[in-house]
Amino acid sequence: MMMNVMLIISIMRLTGIFAVHAPTSKSGARNRTIYFHEVLLEDSDIDHHPCNRWCIKDEPPMICKYHFSLEWYDVLSRACFDCPHKVEDCFRTDCVPADGVQRSVLVVNRKLPGPGIHVCHGDLISVDLENGLPSDSTTIHWHGMKQKDYPYMDGVPLVTQCPILPQSTFRYQFVAEDPGTHFWHSHTGMQRGDGVFGPLIVRVPDEENPHRDLYDFDLDEHVIILMDWDHVTGTQKFTSHHHSDGDNKPTNLLVNGLGKFSVANITDNSTSLMPTARFIVKKGKRYRFRIINAGFLNCPIELSIDNHTVNVISSDGYDFKNVTADSIVTYAGERFDFVLNADQPENVYWMRFGGLMDCDERFTSAHQVAVLQYESNNMDSNAYPDDIPTYDKSRRKNGTQVNPLNQGTESKSSFISAPQIESLHGWDESLKPIPDFTYYISYDFYRKDNPHFFKPPFYGFSNITKENRLTLTPQLNYMSLKLLPFPMLTQRNEIKEEMLCNETTVRNIDCKTSYCECPHVVNLELNSVVELIIIDKGFAYDANHPFHLHGHAFRVVAMEKVGHNVTVEKVYQMDKAGKIRRNLETPPWKDTVTVPDGGFTILRFHATNPGYWIFHCHIEFHAELGMAVVFKVGEHSDMVPIPRGFPKCGNYFHPEEEVKVDELQTPYFNSVGTMPKFENFLGLTFDTKCTAYSNMILNLLFYVVLGINSFL
Repeated sequence: MMMNVMLIISIMRLTGIFAVHAPTSKSGARNRTIYFHEVLLEDSDIDHHPCNRWCIKDEPPMICKYHFSLEWYDVLSRACFDCPHKVEDCFRTDCVPADGVQRSVLVVNRKLPGPGIHVCHGDLISVDLENGLPSDSTTIHWHGMKQKDYPYMDGVPLVTQCPILPQSTFRYQFVAEDPGTHFWHSHTGMQRGDGVFGPLIVRVPDEENPHRDLYDFDLDEHVIILMDWDHVTGTQKFTSHHHSDGDNKPTNLLVNGLGKFSVANITDNSTSLMPTARFIVKKGKRYRFRIINAGFLNCPIELSIDNHTVNVISSDGYDFKNVTADSIVTYAGERFDFVLNADQPENVYWMRFGGLMDCDERFTSAHQVAVLQYESNNMDSNAYPDDIPTYDKSRRKNGTQVNPLNQGTESKSSFISAPQIESLHGWDESLKPIPDFTYYISYDFYRKDNPHFFKPPFYGFSNITKENRLTLTPQLNYMSLKLLPFPMLTQRNEIKEEMLCNETTVRNIDCKTSYCECPHVVNLELNSVVELIIIDKGFAYDANHPFHLHGHAFRVVAMEKVGHNVTVEKVYQMDKAGKIRRNLETPPWKDTVTVPDGGFTILRFHATNPGYWIFHCHIEFHAELGMAVVFKVGEHSDMVPIPRGFPKCGNYFHPEEEVKVDELQTPYFNSVGTMPKFENFLGLTFDTKCTAYSNMILNLLFYVVLGINSFL
């Protein structure tokens, strides 16, 4: 039986509620004492969580507790019985059907996607992440949460926390102060692509929702989470691509963890029988859909719905003036909300998802479908449209498209790029005419002897003659990010200036031709207005990169494709000549954005959130290669105090030259250095005296045993 216990806690000051550095709702803010309705969930079903409720203005927030258990699992395990030949078996408890091709997967609570978190603005989210993996560490990033006053909960290993070791538990706890459509995902290695992701939806009361009159229903069942999918683990695909001749192209797409996959070399082609995601609507009603692109490779996804248009109203949690469109393109890490008017005859219609870039017709033609089904007494609950889906049909040839691939404001067609979207949030300090700091970030893929993959003279880059075995290295400003062996935020007092690098410190090194790798940190003054000019030079490939900023949201003030390729000097001269038009009036807020290949995107943000915040390409392979930079906002004295008992980590080298023989005979030694400290973190404070007493007892027992052995 589920236990609901009312626990009224009066809090004199709850950090995170009152600080605002980008638009948030008014719910949970104001000048009022905060009370929490605590929900104990030991016996609760996470899919029917009490915090998943209608949000009512001025109601007290709730403490929303969850337990996430991470483990390796398998597609079509024994829990699936006779799936897909008995469709109902595909929806049994613990069945992970995916697209019907068996492979190992990483799952949270044996779900793909993982469990959804649905809360109201101002609620306190508390998640105990239990790492049940046999040998891998993990972390979770709460994508879309700026973590104002909760920077230690951002979930980036070696930036904001230590990796969570196998068989240990870490408690993430923060206030949901950023309304909208977000998601959580692993920020470790390839784990997101293997299944560690799920929706995070933060709703507001109707009175604070500017689009409430545009729709009738906002249902959990209408959250759409997308993933580009392969039939091997992400690590296997990564190593095969970077050390041998494997490709980096996704094979398929999944919609809410489901999808079909038809190939000629499968004898029974049972994968074509797999069920798809299904979304139920009633004729004459309007529905809010929330789409999340959790993808991990270079595979933007185009969405369109047969016989329907979509009314796009929000992106990355920020509302804008609604735009009617025929299709939307989403990039890895982005979210869009749209309203669908169920005004067509009662029937079933394909929702089509077409992969772009590395998923397009040049490579794997990855595509997927879901079913939009109208309620009808005459309709089979498992009915599908008669039309046979193909990749070509997943691409809309005509009509208005929001967020198009490799297009900016230069396009005169029916494309609507980000800077052309009109925000409903008013002017803010980030839009002042002249920013306090302008920083150019340029990138491309470079033909370098990356020592992680090449070893001259044995198999250096120039030694490889087969093009399919040559791996180019993506870098920001000719540098790859290599993190310190300990978290920058939590162990900041251990950082020495010479440990870090930036463009100034490497000016005497030819990073354009040689491989440069270091802890790339850029200092930003607290409360400064920062302009990022991001340039995709586009000489190596026709590619695309979505970028995500932690700790802040930004305004997208300009975006343009200049040509097949472009140089930093060209963009600089364009700007100097006044040829770049910035939208400094109503540009949209976002936290993840694309950059046109051979072009640029310009962002503005107000650096009001002190801490160490990573800015990175959201394609997992590229982030793993160091296509990232860390922004240090403010001074250490400006940053939130480190929580008591917070885990520490780092390198350990025992100074052997100072070890005495008699020291090796003691049960432990700590005369010169200390071992890295690894333990569960549950937000608790431990009595260090108990540890000291335990050590004294262990020492005493050790010498007693020695004495007994000598006597015998």
